[in-house]
Amino acid sequence: MAKNWAIAIGINQYNNLQHLNYAKLDAEAMRDWFEKEVRFDRVFLFTEDSIAIPTSPPIPTQPTYGNLRRFLRANFENPLLAPGDNLWFFFAGHGCRSTERDYLMLIDSDPGDVEHTAIPVDYVTQRLRRSGADNVVLFLDACRDDGSRRGEGIGEEHQGVVTFYSCSPSQRSYEIEQLQHGSFTQALLEGLKIAGAGNCATVERLDRYLQSRVPTINQTHQKTPQHPYAIAEPATKLHLILLPDYATLHDIATMKIDAYQAEVKGEWELARQLWIRVNVAARGSDMQAIEAFSRIPQRLGESSVPPKNPEVITLPRGDRSVVSEPAPTAHQAELQVFQFEVVKVNASAQEVKRESSKAQYFTEDLGNGVSLEMIAIPSGTFMMGSPSGEGSNDEKPQHEVTVQSFLMGKYSVTQAQWKRVAALPKLNCDLKADPSFFKGDKRPVEQVSWNDAVEFCDRLSKYTNKQYRLPSEAEWEYACRAGTNTPFHFGETITTELANYNGSFTYASAPRGKNRGETIKVGSFPPNAFGLYDMHGNVWEWCEDSWHNSYKGAPQDASAWINNHNQYYILRGGSWIYYPHYCRSASRYSLGRAERGSIDNNFGFRVVCAVGRTL
Repeated sequence: MAKNWAIAIGINQYNNLQHLNYAKLDAEAMRDWFEKEVRFDRVFLFTEDSIAIPTSPPIPTQPTYGNLRRFLRANFENPLLAPGDNLWFFFAGHGCRSTERDYLMLIDSDPGDVEHTAIPVDYVTQRLRRSGADNVVLFLDACRDDGSRRGEGIGEEHQGVVTFYSCSPSQRSYEIEQLQHGSFTQALLEGLKIAGAGNCATVERLDRYLQSRVPTINQTHQKTPQHPYAIAEPATKLHLILLPDYATLHDIATMKIDAYQAEVKGEWELARQLWIRVNVAARGSDMQAIEAFSRIPQRLGESSVPPKNPEVITLPRGDRSVVSEPAPTAHQAELQVFQFEVVKVNASAQEVKRESSKAQYFTEDLGNGVSLEMIAIPSGTFMMGSPSGEGSNDEKPQHEVTVQSFLMGKYSVTQAQWKRVAALPKLNCDLKADPSFFKGDKRPVEQVSWNDAVEFCDRLSKYTNKQYRLPSEAEWEYACRAGTNTPFHFGETITTELANYNGSFTYASAPRGKNRGETIKVGSFPPNAFGLYDMHGNVWEWCEDSWHNSYKGAPQDASAWINNHNQYYILRGGSWIYYPHYCRSASRYSLGRAERGSIDNNFGFRVVCAVGRTL
């Protein structure tokens, strides 16, 4: 179990500087948050009247130069914490920059002799890093206006830590009388308390929140602009999870990508730290991280130069996690990383957020310049089906499902991919070489039955020596939602600028859009947070499961729910000709396994794969 320690310092009464009004209250509010809301194991408070630390002899906690140096030296000379533990440091008071160093000004600091009477921030970080914790985070609500501040304010990078600054070096950090807090601390407390989809569980999200919220507070209270920012060293610490209880599957997946990248670069110690953070966020149960703990020690003594043939990161079938195994066949491929933007809209279809993300994938070479990209989908738990007030009875009851890691096609199977696999030797049934009504190599294949899609998977499996199949219905919905619980992974509604469906009809408060009347090229719109494209609209996609009228009795492990006496099978995602209601993440449709449908040019599929096991 990870340990969490914090130090909170707030100074109102200065001997040689202008007094402050609310720095002490800021530190006490942070102390309360550490102790009562996130239940840190140890919290040390330093204010003018805080109680001494009960050591032998006791350490006074009035934040003078001598007291703070003694505390840092006595408590952090030897490791007390371990990798995976957290150590947060909060300071509210004056700060300054002198002789190229950042300083925290204490009760008795002399502005005329900063180098000998103030605490350098890098001294603080060096001591805190000796604690053994690999997640050291500083919140510096310093650079407050002292009326005679000389030189630039603080704001440099400090090695191995994440530092949040309350304002730029050229700005003041304001106290707000109506709030009885500094505007930065007020925003910080608000951000840390946000739960749900808009939480600030990661360094990156908290930084964005503070950058937006602090100027708003200042404007509301008629203060001049103040622009906080964060510096992370190394940069991967921007993705660190500060609040595991609020972390999403996407947060964990992003840290995994950083860990893999560190391994590929030969940065083994960084990779180890990142895997520890992954495992902490996953409550110690992430098999990918556990496997990495066995893999990395073997590499720590090697050169930092990346190996010429790095190990293949694979997803074994039946395992919930990504592990590293040698490539079993010539078709095995190494996981790579791609970057993309995720878009969110409100019920009126107005874009409210656009953020960068990353995902892992491997490329299956099908020959003749045709390839199949497979996205790594992390394990996790989600609520399957539609909530009260949304959808129909066959989408209920909403129920919790736990999903193991798997790989899924980045796009619906395209006509070019279909042609390559359809040309492979027959296994169980014939496949038309070019069944689609709307022609185009980059368009999704359509006019295919469930039997056709299964034959495609079987031929592809034999050709690659990997286990390809259709997704289970639970896997499909989990992959479509990508950590969201809204009707669409885009948010409360959808537009024809985000997906291909019959835009003559609307959902929620969105305006009417286009009715294109045909399929379009895959990947024409932004993907979801897992990096999957076209999960809403374009073509319906076949799943492994046979049809059931409700989820009563449905599996909770994301396995396919098969009734051999039922010849009707599941389709998901809606299509170019259907209303937006049918394109929701929870929407379901069924068709006979051998049928291609009365409107047969809107049924396609995508594949999933379990890599690392030969057939």
